[in-house]
Parts: sequence; C-alpha cells; structure tokens
Amino acid sequence: MKGIIVEDEFLAMEELDYLIGKNSSVEIVGKFEDGIDVLKFLQGSDVDVIFLDINIPSLDGVLLAQSISKFANKPYIVFTTAYKEHAAEAFEIEAFDYILKPYHEPRIAAMLNKLERAFAAKKERENGGTGNSGAPLPAAGAASGISGEPPGFSSDSRPVNRRINLHKDDKIIVVDADDIYYASAQEKTTLVYTRKDEYTMHMSISDFQAGLPPERFFRCHRSYAVNLSKIREIVPWFNNTYLLRLRDIDAEIPVSRSKVKEFRQLMRI
Repeated sequence: MKGIIVEDEFLAMEELDYLIGKNSSVEIVGKFEDGIDVLKFLQGSDVDVIFLDINIPSLDGVLLAQSISKFANKPYIVFTTAYKEHAAEAFEIEAFDYILKPYHEPRIAAMLNKLERAFAAKKERENGGTGNSGAPLPAAGAASGISGEPPGFSSDSRPVNRRINLHKDDKIIVVDADDIYYASAQEKTTLVYTRKDEYTMHMSISDFQAGLPPERFFRCHRSYAVNLSKIREIVPWFNNTYLLRLRDIDAEIPVSRSKVKEFRQLMRI
C-alpha cells in the first residue's frame, strides 16, 4: 500500500511519517508541502492513500481533496489538521478519516489498522471477490445477510429482521440488530460496527440499512447509518450540523446538513 504525506510543517510531517512506519505497512513514496505539487505528482503516479493537511500553500487541502475525488481511481483521503471546524467538509467529501493534531499514537494506529483492512477488502474484490476458501463473497445488492422472524418491513417492502448475518474472516456471525452501533460506507462495501468488532459487508450502505429496523437506525449522512439508541452525546458542529458520540465505543458520527432537520425531529431537539 503506497501513500504520500502533504504537510507544510516539517516536524509534523516527520512525526506522521514515523508513526505510519511504526504502526503499518504503508509505504510513504512522497512528501509534499504544496497542493499544486501534489496534483503534478499524481498526474504520473498512483497512490493508495493521501495523508492531507488542510492548511497548505497554493491549494488548500479541502480543494485538493475535491479535485482528487473526481479521479477514476480515487485514493483514500485522511485529513490531518489542528482545526475541528473543517470536519463537516471532510465528511461531505467522504474522507476516510479525520485526524486532529497534536497526534496521538493510539488514534493513528487505529486509523491505520482500519485503513489496511479496507484496502485489503478492496483488493480482494478487484481480484475476483473470493475469500481464502475460494467461496464467492456476496455481491453488492445481493441477499443482505438477514435472517430470523420478520417483525416489519422497510420502506421498499423488503423484510426487516432482528437477527443480522455479518461477515468476518470468511465466517458468518449472527448478531442481534440492536448490537449494531453504526455502519459506514467504504467504496462498494459497508463497514459495520458492534461494541467489540468490525465487519465488512459486500453491499452498499443503502442495501444494508434496508434490512435494519427503521425505528432504530437513521441514515444521518450519505456514508453513515447510526443506531439511535446508542447515541451518548450530540455535539453542535460546523455550519449547524452535529457530531454524534456513541456509548461504549470511541466513534464520532456526522449528521449532514441535509439530515439535520429530520434528526432534530427524531431526537426532539
């Protein structure tokens, strides 16, 4: 997995490079201080991930990420910044993650672990969509891994169930729907989080959410669906949006501007 660092502060650049090397197998193939130089580099080179500071010369990180998001083969974007107020923009661009300075190694390590798993799943799909056993993985939009007694129906009349089949290491793990804290869209897969585990579903987040109890799960962002019963704290955020902090796990889920009104009605705020 190849990556570049875009950072105009030398010490911050070197610290991030060290932490990446210590906690992952990501190979840093370039370091840049200027957004224009990054675009020139990417014209002739492909990378898998870009660790991108927002406040950089010539072309700021948000504008640079918007340009990169139009590439045919889009690298993962991990924003790095000292300023929280850019988080909403980062989520709208569908950045992979958003890291605040000063860096904390456990946070960096967790992000890198998640990044490498997402990259491995992406490569597996590109190589034919089979796991180690050679059995085909479920296609996006295929049977959604739902089993049990259907107590209700989703808005498109597909059955909604309380027992959900989640995939991990070529195994099918059956969990109660209420044990799911949130789901996050990653490329053509959906990452599903319980209190202790992360699972990869080979389907869109829309297809996955369609089988969840609609009274429990809210699509708060085009890339996120959250279990409303797991919300611990609602934090006012940039441009009248919110960040949601969940019980039991370290996660911050954005509520996009288009979903704020509906969310307020649901939560009576």
